[in-house]
Amino acid sequence: MQPKHSLLDFPEPPTRNTIAEARRELESRREQLAQLTDKIDAAEAALAQIVAESRCTIGEMQLERELLEEKVFHTMAYISPIRRLPNELLRQIFLFNFDDYPCCAWVLAAVSSLWRRLALSMPKLWSKIRLITTQSSSADTIRLWLERSGDKVPLDIEIFLQVNGSSPEPSTRTRPVSPTPWPGGSFPHTGSPPAHYVISHTPGTAIILPPAHTPIIVPPSPSHPDWSPPPPSAMQISPQPQRSMHWGHIAIFYLVEQMPRWQRFVFRFDKQFSSMSALKSISGDAPVLSEFEISCAEPTYYTDWPWLPSASVNTQIALPKLESLTLQFTPFKWSSPIFKTNLRSLTLRALPASHLPLDRILHIVSSNPGLESLSLHFTIVLPAILPLSPTTLPELRELTFGGHYHMSQLVDSLILPSLDMLNLDIEAREPVEDTISNMLTRSNNPPLRHLSVAYGNTSSTSIYYGPGGVVISWTFLSELNHLQTLNVGGTPFEPLLTALGAPDEDQTQWSLPNLTALAMKNCHAHGDGVAKLVQMVESRNPDTGNAAIVNGVSPTRLTQLELYDCASLGQDVINWLKKRVEEVVCTEPSYVRSL
Repeated sequence: MQPKHSLLDFPEPPTRNTIAEARRELESRREQLAQLTDKIDAAEAALAQIVAESRCTIGEMQLERELLEEKVFHTMAYISPIRRLPNELLRQIFLFNFDDYPCCAWVLAAVSSLWRRLALSMPKLWSKIRLITTQSSSADTIRLWLERSGDKVPLDIEIFLQVNGSSPEPSTRTRPVSPTPWPGGSFPHTGSPPAHYVISHTPGTAIILPPAHTPIIVPPSPSHPDWSPPPPSAMQISPQPQRSMHWGHIAIFYLVEQMPRWQRFVFRFDKQFSSMSALKSISGDAPVLSEFEISCAEPTYYTDWPWLPSASVNTQIALPKLESLTLQFTPFKWSSPIFKTNLRSLTLRALPASHLPLDRILHIVSSNPGLESLSLHFTIVLPAILPLSPTTLPELRELTFGGHYHMSQLVDSLILPSLDMLNLDIEAREPVEDTISNMLTRSNNPPLRHLSVAYGNTSSTSIYYGPGGVVISWTFLSELNHLQTLNVGGTPFEPLLTALGAPDEDQTQWSLPNLTALAMKNCHAHGDGVAKLVQMVESRNPDTGNAAIVNGVSPTRLTQLELYDCASLGQDVINWLKKRVEEVVCTEPSYVRSL
């Protein structure tokens, strides 16, 4: 609508008549403006009503679509081929997964209600406990696991307790990596089972705790009637420090109740914890137990513990199947019946306060003539009370001795005709090569393939290894024609490399002709050490062809070379070594890194 008048139509300056006419015009326009505003508001209201009704209609159609999609999904799931598998065949598939992934039951039980019922009806799926935990976690996870395993299936238990603290729970619950990963590196279904990611353990090895990067994830409470989380009021009554104080008593109580079903029991912890005395309750018969291990990563303080490894000599215990025993920084008595079960594998790392005479340590060994793997480390050993008698272990293949220098006398008492691996970390008081040579001669020169000397506990300030090293002469290497791996620590750099190099005029054969892996640690080089290293590698791994033939023998090429804190090689030498040896690992000495 065009305005009737414009301000330009009125004369200037305004007169009384023009002002009156302008006021009448103003009133008229205000009325028109109000009417137009009402019409706009009405049109917008009508439009909003139409939009609301349309959105409501769309929402109803979307809800109907979602319901149809869900029905389609369930129908497709119902007609899927896997639904047609009989329950017996599904159980067999579950068992196949269980063989490769011991903790798969937590995943299988989260797929569907049918799979959950099947998984919960199969106690064997829950018979392997793999748990990395902390004292602040609920010990009821162990109870739940044990309850689901029934009351007859043998139990395979591995528990790692990290006393130093737990990692915070991530903001999004993701399933951590399994020790034997599922295809794709993670579990294929949402929802987190207990953190059970434990590295498999070979008896006799020094590794007793999982790597630092192993994920620690506290599982959410399962949404089923088997186990429900306590109400908030209960959680307030039992604060976290109180739960930490009693974790061991609760967990060990559940576990010891099932001791007649233990087939394997491995419990490792990184340091002393408040409820550690709960381990004292581990006592009694274990008719199916084949492997038993209690390990701590550092020495701890113990009072007299009346538990299984400290049982008196007259105690009647039933351990007919025990073959593997590992006790590291835990108390034991040399006369305990647990050491008279014809073990196949034995690992003992005694507490520093343990002062056993040498003959009693030998008694433990001689009580198990069928040993295949033996690892002993005693910081303090008393001289023998009774004479040491020669002891033959016809099946022993792996031997590890460490600690007090008296342990070398124990080596001098052993006859090991099947020895394959020898690891000596004994305090150096006498030439260690005599101990090795005499033992091999006495054992009719077994085909030793792996030798480690002073490699495990060496450092530049170690009281075990003086500046002269633990080996004075390497001439005995000429007797080890089957040796494939050599690890050496705390010995001069150059003499060993000279012995491994090309034979000189006085030598009639190569030393260690089958050597493929060499590792040296804290073997400080002097003078021409780097040149000796290059000469040794050049002689055994020539650029073209094979090494020189001496008396009809040409040595095997080195495939692995590791040098830790031995010599400052220089990048040019390292590059040259990597061209000659498949795998090379070198670290600079500490005095070079500090510059």
